[in-house]
Amino acid sequence: MLTGAVAGAGATGLGAVSAAALGAVDPRLAAAGQDSQRPGLRTEAFHGPRQAGVATLPQAFCVFIALNLHRDVDRDALRRLLRVLTDDAAALTQGTAPVNDQEPWLAQNPSRLTVTVGFGPRAMAVIDADRAPQWLKPLPAFTIDKLQDRWNQGDLLLQLCCDDKLTMAHAQRVLLKDVRSFATVRWVQDGFRNTVGATPDGQTTRNLFGQVDGTVNPYPGEADHEKVVYGQGGFTPWIENGTSVVIRRIHMNLDTWDEADTPAREDSVGRRLSNGAPLTGAAEHDEPDFEAKGPLGFPVISSYSHMRRSRSDNPDERIFRRVYNYDLAVSDASGHSRSGDVRGGVSNTGLIFASYQSDPVKQFVPIQRRLAQLDMLNTWTVPIGSAVFAIPPGCEVGGFIGDTLFT
Repeated sequence: MLTGAVAGAGATGLGAVSAAALGAVDPRLAAAGQDSQRPGLRTEAFHGPRQAGVATLPQAFCVFIALNLHRDVDRDALRRLLRVLTDDAAALTQGTAPVNDQEPWLAQNPSRLTVTVGFGPRAMAVIDADRAPQWLKPLPAFTIDKLQDRWNQGDLLLQLCCDDKLTMAHAQRVLLKDVRSFATVRWVQDGFRNTVGATPDGQTTRNLFGQVDGTVNPYPGEADHEKVVYGQGGFTPWIENGTSVVIRRIHMNLDTWDEADTPAREDSVGRRLSNGAPLTGAAEHDEPDFEAKGPLGFPVISSYSHMRRSRSDNPDERIFRRVYNYDLAVSDASGHSRSGDVRGGVSNTGLIFASYQSDPVKQFVPIQRRLAQLDMLNTWTVPIGSAVFAIPPGCEVGGFIGDTLFT
């Protein structure tokens, strides 16, 4: 038991801690000039012809949640769920607490929160099977896959991205409370990139191999992006302003990656690890020269390199990547995992590869087939999860995500 003097001092300290915990700002720590431009108050528009979270500048954190609908969920029930999700997501993304939010103060820093909804095969069958795109089904089997069913297809997708982990966790709980009368959670995949301010906005992210990841990406707002993601001027969109997302969970074996020196790593990728430049160039976005030969007459960029295998002469075989890293705690971590292992060693690390395209069969599958046939990076990576979702258009105020499919 504390004595009176000590107890008094302790109470004073606890009071200060409690004030800070409730959001009070210590004037000694407050930065001068903080105002409405601080990152926590930035928002991304929710309503509009397209859903946010696709062409949006990637946020620092993302969580992908697959849901399995209860067996008794019919068209009317799914409509009710989508309306509730839409209303609450619209509020949360703008820094406003939904009516049922029991911790409304946790919604006050939206931090560029976006919520994107996707439909799996069963959800589309419930809504209108005749309007389901033909490509909405599991991807074909690839020889490199070691898929674990717990990371595979779900009925609905919730994709939450945010620059603040606390805000995102709160939004996740609010939305999952909306869902629990209609569906169960199949899986949750948490991902991260660099935190806000650590790198310039728009800089290509790195994965946990240290690689610059996603250099060749169509830029949002340009014609190439419109074609690749929304099918404008090249494909037949499954629905106007709709797209698709392929989510591949890729285990990365850092133990065996540690055994390769920098030249071997760069040979497998086809790029310099320091700045992402092709081995025939000096800067990240230099066009690679696949015909260039080294002093011994061998190609500078190997035919088995990841960059070479992912390129195609067919301009339709392009995707838009929005990838996130994962790194999970390992209990009693020890030992050394070997090539092809998906467990063991001192880390459980990988990539949540989110690929957006108008037609996965025409755009994503040919690329993945080439990579499965011959990609040196397969030495260190193993796909362990795979899912495909149709991303419907956005909605206007008063509507709900997917409403055009119900008319």
